[in-house]
Amino acid sequence: MKKNTKSSITLPNKELELVEELMATLQAKTKVEVIRRGLKLLKQSTDRNALKQAYATAAQAVATSANEELQALDHLSGEGID
Repeated sequence: MKKNTKSSITLPNKELELVEELMATLQAKTKVEVIRRGLKLLKQSTDRNALKQAYATAAQAVATSANEELQALDHLSGEGID
């Protein structure tokens, strides 16, 4: 893909108004900057959700494994207290 390639998209009026509103709010110089920032946020959010899911899966696997190990060693907890 060539750098600095010109492209254009046509947005419905409501979406164009939203871009222009965000342009003022974010103090962005161009509409393209608003779109780029939105895409970057979407990517970060998607990556964050995937990471959360991976941590949740790993935590569940560790919890199951830890509970099994504790149950296997439970009979030793009172040994030698007499």
